[in-house]
Amino acid sequence: MTPRNTLLSLFLVTILFSCSSTKEIQNTTSQLSFEVTLPKSLSVQPLDGRLLLLISNNNEKEPRFQIADGPNSQLAFGIDVEDFGGANNATFGTTAFGYPLKSITDIPKGAYYVQALLNVYETYNRADGHIVKLPADNGEGQQWNRSPENLYSTPKKILIDPSQKSTIKIALDQKIKPIEPPKDTKYIKHIKIKSELLSKFWGRDMYLGAHVLLPEGFDEHPDVKYPLAIMHGHFPYDFGGFRETPPDPNLKPTFSARFGIDGYNIREQQEAHDFYKLWTSANFPRVLAIKIQHANQYYDDSYAVNSENLGPYGDAITYELIPHIEKQFRGIGEGWARFVYGGSTGGWEALAVQVKYPDEYNGCYAACPDPIDFRAYCLVDLYKDKNAYFLESDFKKTPRPMHRDYLGRVNSTLQEANYRELVLGTKSRSGQQWDIWEAVFSPVGEDGYPKRIWNKMTGEINPEVANYWKENYDLTYIMKRDWKTIGPKLKGKINIYCGDMDNYYLNNAVYLAEDFLESTSEPYYDGEVDYGELAEHCWNGDHTQPNAISRLRYHSMFISKWAREIGRRAPEGVDLEGWRY
Repeated sequence: MTPRNTLLSLFLVTILFSCSSTKEIQNTTSQLSFEVTLPKSLSVQPLDGRLLLLISNNNEKEPRFQIADGPNSQLAFGIDVEDFGGANNATFGTTAFGYPLKSITDIPKGAYYVQALLNVYETYNRADGHIVKLPADNGEGQQWNRSPENLYSTPKKILIDPSQKSTIKIALDQKIKPIEPPKDTKYIKHIKIKSELLSKFWGRDMYLGAHVLLPEGFDEHPDVKYPLAIMHGHFPYDFGGFRETPPDPNLKPTFSARFGIDGYNIREQQEAHDFYKLWTSANFPRVLAIKIQHANQYYDDSYAVNSENLGPYGDAITYELIPHIEKQFRGIGEGWARFVYGGSTGGWEALAVQVKYPDEYNGCYAACPDPIDFRAYCLVDLYKDKNAYFLESDFKKTPRPMHRDYLGRVNSTLQEANYRELVLGTKSRSGQQWDIWEAVFSPVGEDGYPKRIWNKMTGEINPEVANYWKENYDLTYIMKRDWKTIGPKLKGKINIYCGDMDNYYLNNAVYLAEDFLESTSEPYYDGEVDYGELAEHCWNGDHTQPNAISRLRYHSMFISKWAREIGRRAPEGVDLEGWRY
């Protein structure tokens, strides 16, 4: 290179560096801010919580309903607030953490729909001595964007220009309305009980609920006692999938992007009505079927196990709620006459309670379960990997995927999903998937909140916490460790189903669990593990139907399957016919 060319190159580099530095300085010194106020008309008392600033470039829905992991997500920024209200306003400045853009200075200049929302926290004085601030469930299943008592502002279209000094003021002016509970029908009953175990742990009254589907002929056969079919899963508003009437003729068809089906909502209603007809038919097994409500301060569901952070939900469900239901609705009330089933979260729960309470349940059907082996915590090996977000490498950062379709096309990464959660809530309080796993599986930290399995910003894994997870919640490891004692109690009870293209890579953990189960002896596990070819999340073992249909048939599939199998595992002399009228 000639000296002249060298000088020219240095000059161009200087210009480029100068431009880059100027832009960086403008961003870091930007005085754009958003000031949020809480009028006394909404709350006389100051409030604690997570304050969210929500920004969208469209008005298809309110911004609070447009925050997601996929590529269509709009913008969210979050800050913790204490004693917010009155004269204490809250300000989103350049340090407020955001998703998918990290700072408000990164927002491109333009017109946006802007909204603020306060996810209100309550203070809990737990029995373990910790005082924590967490969002209460208010009957919606722990959903921050529609939880009653949460406050929000009416969306407004605002010009945003991060290069200009300005303060955009937003006043919270709305409170989310209470949710009307479902009403009892001939077949579906709703119950709610105070849990003494959970109330003692949380230092205030805590409740468990359930939706109970009564068998055909329940009133006409007052002397019959019934087995109990327990479906685990996310918070159910009612006993979904059961509909006494045909599909609504005035229902406007909606398109399911996931399944590529137009009018999928009509098909859902038809499947629910078909189940009603099957349930009331002459030959369907007569059982009590229930869905449990156990939303809590961290999630829409407790994972049905005892936890240092959530409390003794496993014991509360098994020894308080279920016996109460059986007593009120004439259940047989013995472990041999109960079984569990579910998909995703419910799949993990079905296997977990069967493993942890082997005498209390007589069969589990776990479809697409959340990670049942932490060597495959989705795409992370918690025991060998050092970082959750990136593949180990000397020089490059390859992000780990979080979600794919059946062709392997990725639409979000593990880091992105965790950053979204970090915006929605610090200290595992987002109410989302990765945080609830952390809340359930982790020990309590010194501050009273769950210990992080990994640094939420960097992805660096904590091996001490990983080892705690292993000993207490890695279901494959626990079965292997304790097979001599629990194996005889689990023989014939374990059934696992998963699509080999599960959207969240959950099939990887199932492969590892199957390797162990197939290696068992004295006794051999004598159950079933099956995979759906190119099947995505929620596949449940039905090779005859597409996933879009089979996922709507959990009740009919697994209740019928258990009724066919129970004769092989029931104690001698029990009544296997009285409830088959």
